[in-house]
Amino acid sequence: MRLLIVVLGMMAIAGCGNENVSTKPVASGEPVAEQKVYNWKLITTWPKNLPALGIAPETLAKNLEIMSNGRLKIKVYGAGELVGAFEVFDAVSQGTAEMGHGASYYWRGKIPIAAMFAAVPFGMTAQETNGWMQYGGGIELWRELYEPFGLIPMVGGNTGVQMAGWFNKEINSVEDLKGLKMRIPGWGGEVLKNVGGIPVALPGGEVYTALQTGVIDATEWIGPYNDLALGLHTAAKYYYYPGWHEPSASLEALVNKDAWDSLPADLQMMIESATRMMGQDMLSEFTARNNAALKTLVNEYGVEVRRLPDDVLAAFKEATQSVVAKSSKDNELSKRIYDSYMAFLADVQKYHSISEQAYMNVRD
Repeated sequence: MRLLIVVLGMMAIAGCGNENVSTKPVASGEPVAEQKVYNWKLITTWPKNLPALGIAPETLAKNLEIMSNGRLKIKVYGAGELVGAFEVFDAVSQGTAEMGHGASYYWRGKIPIAAMFAAVPFGMTAQETNGWMQYGGGIELWRELYEPFGLIPMVGGNTGVQMAGWFNKEINSVEDLKGLKMRIPGWGGEVLKNVGGIPVALPGGEVYTALQTGVIDATEWIGPYNDLALGLHTAAKYYYYPGWHEPSASLEALVNKDAWDSLPADLQMMIESATRMMGQDMLSEFTARNNAALKTLVNEYGVEVRRLPDDVLAAFKEATQSVVAKSSKDNELSKRIYDSYMAFLADVQKYHSISEQAYMNVRD
């Protein structure tokens, strides 16, 4: 009788456990624990299924479902499907979606220093940026910056060095930039404004039409792989390099803090690992695909690839110093972020001058 009471008691305790755990019968008739399934939404700033940028969140969702054995299911929405492209930050902050994918310079109007976690003109490359993020204190500062908004940012990809962009007229001097209407986000747009241009903010899905119809005179997007996919070569003749404005376009995966806290530790670690994998995979894809895409643009479509004149690059570089430094003066945290980035850049620049850069010079 005592044994029966003990057994019944243990069964009662087991039945009163975690409310997220349920049981279901199996073939043998014995009950087996069923773990909670988390159904999330992920919204992006990119057009649905855009090569690399648009595909990466879809791949992330698939990988996490497999890694979690079906416990984390994520439905991905492209720009405009659930919210507008530039509404991702606020929507994830408010809990409209649990995750987002975009670039931090899109929120520069809300948080000026946020652009430092996306792209700094004449700043660090993708490899250098990843080093700062993961081992130089960057990610900790980024999360401190987003904490008041209830968001946890993670590196969600990188395009590598971009192209300077597509222009419907030749750029032979700084004078050719006067009054030029160009789609260019972040600090790059502010620099263009300082040298006489007119920066225009447009999501990726609107770039082609704006360039084709003359709403803008020029646009930067990413590089040959994505630019070819958008058909930008049919809207402008001249393709300029180097991508002074985005030597490293680091993308972000945003997670709502409350949603994050609701996850068990193993699922949190899976998201951390999967976003890192997404970042490396995207950079590898751009490195591989840009080559063939550039050949197609030049050989099949007759695109003219040109280098920006030295005086134009010099004007951009001079304006960059004041534009970027200005954002560091907003508050104490902005200054710490600026100082951290610049200190890491100075150190890595010294080493890369005798490693990466030195080797490239010898190879070329």
